[in-house]
Amino acid sequence: MMWWEGLLIGIAGVWAGAINTVVGSGTLVTFPVLVALGYPPVTATTSNAVGLITGTITGAYGYRRELAGQGRRVARLAVASFFGAIGGTALLLSLPKDAFEVIVPVLVGMSVLLVALQPLATKRLRNRKAAKAEAAGTGTEPTTADTATTPAGPGAAPFTPLLYVLIFLIGVYGGYFTAAQGIMLVGVMGLLLADPLQRINAFKNVLSAVVNLVAGIIYAVVAPVDWAVIAILAVSSILGGFLGARIGRRLSPTVLRATVIVIGVAAVVRLLV
Repeated sequence: MMWWEGLLIGIAGVWAGAINTVVGSGTLVTFPVLVALGYPPVTATTSNAVGLITGTITGAYGYRRELAGQGRRVARLAVASFFGAIGGTALLLSLPKDAFEVIVPVLVGMSVLLVALQPLATKRLRNRKAAKAEAAGTGTEPTTADTATTPAGPGAAPFTPLLYVLIFLIGVYGGYFTAAQGIMLVGVMGLLLADPLQRINAFKNVLSAVVNLVAGIIYAVVAPVDWAVIAILAVSSILGGFLGARIGRRLSPTVLRATVIVIGVAAVVRLLV
C-alpha cells in the first residue's frame, strides 16, 4: 500500500464514521474507494465491515444522552439485529453478490420514503390517540414524536412483532452489505415508534454497531480481509464517529430528516450507477 492510498482510505474512514453516526450509509464512501484502489469487492466489503466497527461504537457512545433510560428497549431490538447480522454474513459467504444487490436500491429508496412520510404518519397517529382519549373522557394530548424529550420508561408502548421482523431483515441486509442500513433503520423505526427522531437515531447507532460487530467478527475469522485497511479504517472512523455525534445531536428533527433524505437519495443513485 502506498502512503497516498493509506491517506485516502483514512479520509474516507473519517467521512464514513461521521455519516454513519448522523444518518448511515458511510459504506457508500469507503466501499467505492477500496474498489477503486484495486481491492476485490468481497475483500472491500469484509474489510470495510470490520474496520468501521470502532466508528459505529463511537457514534453510539456519542448519543448516550438520548439512550438514557432506554437500555431494555434497545437491547430487545439488538437481539433481532444480532441474529439478522449472522444471517447476512452467511448470505455473503454463500451467494453471488449480484443476487442481493439487485434489490438494494429499492430497499434504500423505500426507507427514504418512510423517513419523508414519518411526520405525516406521526400526526395521524397522534390525532387518532387524541380522539380515543377524548372519547374516553381523559382529555389527554400525546406529545409529538419530534418534540418529546422525556425518556420512554416502563409504560412506553410495546414494540410490535412487525418491528422485530423488519429490524431482523435490516440486520440481514446489514450483515451482507452494510451500506445504508442506518437509513433503513431510521425509516422503519420512525414509522413504527413514537419516539423523538434524535432518540431513534441513537437506537439506529446501537443497532448498526451490533450488526457491524457481529458481521465483522465473523468476517475476520472466515472471510478474506485486508488488515492494513482495517487498521486505517478503525482509527479514522473513531474520529468520524465523535464528529458525527457532535454534529448530529445539534440538528433539529427537520434538518436531520432532510439530511437523511438527501443522503438516502444520493445512496440510491450511487447504488444504481
